[in-house]
Amino acid sequence: QVQLEESGGGLVQAGGSLRVSCVASGSVSNINTMGWYRQVPGKQRELVAGISSGGSTNYADSVKGRFTISRDNAKNTVYLQMYSLKPEDTGIYYCNAVSARNSRVQYWGTGTLVTVSS
Repeated sequence: QVQLEESGGGLVQAGGSLRVSCVASGSVSNINTMGWYRQVPGKQRELVAGISSGGSTNYADSVKGRFTISRDNAKNTVYLQMYSLKPEDTGIYYCNAVSARNSRVQYWGTGTLVTVSS
């Protein structure tokens, strides 16, 4: 089993920056891809950014050029640095990890709230 704990959410003004972090514990050697998802009330959870164990990244079109995902494998931590935040970036940000043994097995954190005021 893998446990994920997010931190770093909060309230920020539009145009500001924020970094959220996610620390993995447990069977961390079983983790392949990690990522951040965002969910707002009434909408499905959507992928914001992902990073493979080798460092390859992918981003949602809406955050390209503004968000950067990074990973410190020694600390079992994944970060999402967010710049030029917009009110539409508001949501609960969930950390996600995919099992290296079975890609259908995924782990989720409990989420951290990011609120961007206009």
